[in-house]
Amino acid sequence: MNRGYRAALRALGLSKNEAKVYIYLARSGERKASEISGALSLHRTETYRILRDLEKRGLISSVFEKPLNFIATPFEKALDVLVEAKKLKLNLLERKRERLIHIWLSLPKIEGDTERKEVFQILEGEDQVGLKANEIVSRAQREILIFIMEDDIVKLYHTGFLDRLKISAKRDVNIKFMVNCSQKARFFLDKIRLGNIKYLYLNDEVLPTFMLVDDEQTLLFIRRNDGKRRIAALWTNYEVFLRVLKVLFNELWRKEVRQLACCT
Repeated sequence: MNRGYRAALRALGLSKNEAKVYIYLARSGERKASEISGALSLHRTETYRILRDLEKRGLISSVFEKPLNFIATPFEKALDVLVEAKKLKLNLLERKRERLIHIWLSLPKIEGDTERKEVFQILEGEDQVGLKANEIVSRAQREILIFIMEDDIVKLYHTGFLDRLKISAKRDVNIKFMVNCSQKARFFLDKIRLGNIKYLYLNDEVLPTFMLVDDEQTLLFIRRNDGKRRIAALWTNYEVFLRVLKVLFNELWRKEVRQLACCT
């Protein structure tokens, strides 16, 4: 259970050891630095540094006693503090972004080759893949074709991807959505109420998730065989590759699909 708390705190900006110290204090109550150091097998110097940093962030407090004791800010309040700090950083970055764009656009233009290049990117991590999926869907003008596996629906759902699809549908973008048949897939897709959804009964390893947008770009999820479930994806505008995926999608779409119990 502590792993889940640690992961949440690390996602909000704490280091591994900072999260360990905070959780230990929050669960065990008032403690001396020496007790924390011994319980967590941390060097005393590092423990004092972590305690100072956590106090600066409003996550722990010092008790006026000798030797000094420390207590944790209640978990709910600590989360609020970390979330607000993240929001402040994002607001600051947004203001900097506008200023940097203004400066960039004011620079003299350099004449260069404007010919369209066929390029690709390899993206790693749920955040980066989710951002790219959201980006290409948001830019769609005519058509979005998606074939997606059950596990990837869950990952993309938490990035706001399905909400972006709803917005695209309202802009009259033609969306066709195919997914392997499962109750979990149906649960998430029922939330967006798209008309063109087909449920296929496929082995999980048959095809990777991919999406095609306006016949101009694609995002293809990559399955790694290194024992880790870290998500990766290939983005490209390579025309031949786009045509191959379009043919594959259309062939799958034309197949007659039985209505299975898991999808009803």
